[in-house]
Amino acid sequence: MMRAMNSLRLPSALDADRRVLEGRSGRLSCYVAGKGPPMLLLHSINAAASAYEVKPAFEHARRSHRCYAPDLPGYGFSDRSDRRYDIALFCDAVRDVLDAIEADCGAAPADALGLSLSAEFLARVAAEAPSRFRSLTLVTPTGFRRGSARMRAKAGTSREVPGLHSALTFPLWRGPLFGALVSRASIRYFLKRTFGSEAVDEGLVEYAWRTTHQPGAHHAPYAFLSARLFSADIRALYERLEMPVWLAHGTRGDFRDFSEAGWTRERPNWSLRAFETGALVYFEEPREFFADWDAFLGAR
Repeated sequence: MMRAMNSLRLPSALDADRRVLEGRSGRLSCYVAGKGPPMLLLHSINAAASAYEVKPAFEHARRSHRCYAPDLPGYGFSDRSDRRYDIALFCDAVRDVLDAIEADCGAAPADALGLSLSAEFLARVAAEAPSRFRSLTLVTPTGFRRGSARMRAKAGTSREVPGLHSALTFPLWRGPLFGALVSRASIRYFLKRTFGSEAVDEGLVEYAWRTTHQPGAHHAPYAFLSARLFSADIRALYERLEMPVWLAHGTRGDFRDFSEAGWTRERPNWSLRAFETGALVYFEEPREFFADWDAFLGAR
């Protein structure tokens, strides 16, 4: 089953130069384009994640910024080997790209965008090294749903469910289970839940299917499914951020619960905006999203 899935050619997710970085996180592929101040864009983490998820934002930002969009560990053209995928690895990947940005652009702080779970990695690195960031844009980030106020555990701890990763990766069903998760029908089903409607982006469906049919494509998703990549200290982490932060989220689909985001309104460095879309706001309302994003970036 896994052998048959590994035969599809993977095209580039973005129309841009693709570099290979070697750093803390191993081999990391990164798309680079544009001129201007640096911008880092991070795709989300899920069973079928890819840099294609930030494509509209990358194409818009490259007009005014030098844009860097990595394939995060376990995805795209980056290292998909059988190793431990955890919060530390993904934060190291963010640091690796920041090092590449600094080598290209100097020590100027970067604007950065993180989608969904990747917002947590971005926030952790930004809290530890605030001087490396000019601003953060968090699109439908995790860590704001009901109950998130209790997420104040020891720094760096995860919400991994004990024993779940071992159960998911048991050799007898590891391949067939992943195959079922990443069939065209499953990918379309989960994207409909993400968009909160039938109108999913067809290019995203196609790329999700292709990227999940590569060697080693199952390793990072199983870490995600076990909750190993979710931070148990995320509320405390977000509250530490001092640079300007724009939180943009949708109101439809499975990722619409931002019932505990109200505290951000009391912080002068935070801005909050809800859009009548699913989680991938800039796919559905690009004109409105980019107008607000440009205003946020221009006000810095």
